Amino acid sequence: MGETMADDPFDMRRRRLRFRAWHRGTKEADLMIGSFCDRHAAAWGEAEIAWFERLLEEQDVDIMAWGLGTTDAPAVYHGPLLDAFRRLDFMANK
Repeated sequence: MGETMADDPFDMRRRRLRFRAWHRGTKEADLMIGSFCDRHAAAWGEAEIAWFERLLEEQDVDIMAWGLGTTDAPAVYHGPLLDAFRRLDFMANK
């Protein structure tokens, strides 16, 4: 039988992350950051959740610049999650 939300120790943190990712203050940031969270968060464990929690403390303009590759992100964010964020393949065509 599959894991239920009650069995998932990260469920509440993922819900908070999703809310924070979709309520950034600008539509562009909401779409970019929220869509990334929607696409990937279900598979995240402790390390990935901690990375995203830390990322959400940054300014939207910085996060978006790092995602678009117009500015290099601080070394603390470098790795597979930033690589996935930079692909922008998680955003729906609307």
